[in-house]
Amino acid sequence: MSARRLRAVFVKELRHIARDWRSLVMALAVPLLLLLLFGYALTLDVDRIPTVVYDQDGTAESRELAARFRGSKFFQVTGAPEGYRGVVRRLDKGRALLAVVIGRGFARSLEAGETAKVQVLVDGSDSNTASIAAGYAEALVMAYSLELRQKWLEKKSAGKLEPPADLRARVLFNNAMQSKNFIVPGLIAVILMLIAAMLTSLTIAREWENGTMEQLLATPVRPRELLLGKLGAYFVLGVADTVIALAAGVGLFGVPMRGSYLLLAGTSALFLFGALCWGILLSTVARSQLLAYQAALLTSFLPAFLLSGFVFAIENMPWIVQQVTRLVPARYFVTILQGIFLKGVGLEVLWTPALFLLIYAVIVFGVASRKLRQKVA
Repeated sequence: MSARRLRAVFVKELRHIARDWRSLVMALAVPLLLLLLFGYALTLDVDRIPTVVYDQDGTAESRELAARFRGSKFFQVTGAPEGYRGVVRRLDKGRALLAVVIGRGFARSLEAGETAKVQVLVDGSDSNTASIAAGYAEALVMAYSLELRQKWLEKKSAGKLEPPADLRARVLFNNAMQSKNFIVPGLIAVILMLIAAMLTSLTIAREWENGTMEQLLATPVRPRELLLGKLGAYFVLGVADTVIALAAGVGLFGVPMRGSYLLLAGTSALFLFGALCWGILLSTVARSQLLAYQAALLTSFLPAFLLSGFVFAIENMPWIVQQVTRLVPARYFVTILQGIFLKGVGLEVLWTPALFLLIYAVIVFGVASRKLRQKVA
């Protein structure tokens, strides 16, 4: 392998990237645009739930319960409906996601030590949001009911009402429980996989379509030198995209960075190299730029978005799908990013996903080299 020929291919590809300034601007702007779009639009936080409260009891205690819903950040009470039919009508029209019906005798039942009746109706169209909203409502009602019962027991000098269990929850790694701290690191992996694969998926196919591949074959450049030279040029562009994405994640979205920047740089470079090699492989197999572009989109963005654990928990997927996710490199890079950003762990914990990224990069690079030799032979 000649360093001179390798440098010549590298410089030639860099000049091509610089001349096509429109594609260059898009390659640098798309990661930031996608990060802004998904970072602000995609959220797993469930708050400000549209809620209606129907108070059939009309006592001071039931009005206080309704006020608790109005004062909670998780609920946005839109008003009091006229009758039970009004409750159902608002749920049917989508004007409310949750309805709380405080039954008659609510205060009297609590004072007598009986079970008070409170009905919670939830629109289950979105099952995940519905289950979380119902849990919030149940916790609020139970906490208020225990508070009222304790007050009446103290009035009767019956002693203090002790809860059956003393639960003390402590949230680690994401104390504020903000979904952006979970989403943004995974989003960086998805964006890098998409951009890297699409950047290189067109390079070899473009040479065939423009007729310049024959000119390259007439030179002493070897297939591996051609491959590494092109990879080097796009690797520089990919590093720029990585820096932009990381700077936006930390500076713009405020995602905590608790781990090592050196480990982050090393694993990002490893993942980026594997993604670029995958794009080169697709470009080598498909001589058409359109076909290479479609294949890159299908094999990079969709698996990274759906099967990496970025949005959907892998543990909740069917067993066969869980096994398929083991072949998705973005799954391991998402694990690494979340471990570095949120947990601050090092290579002693993340060596397994890092090893998989290394194996993936070596295998894909070897296959791409072999395919390119076959094409130019």
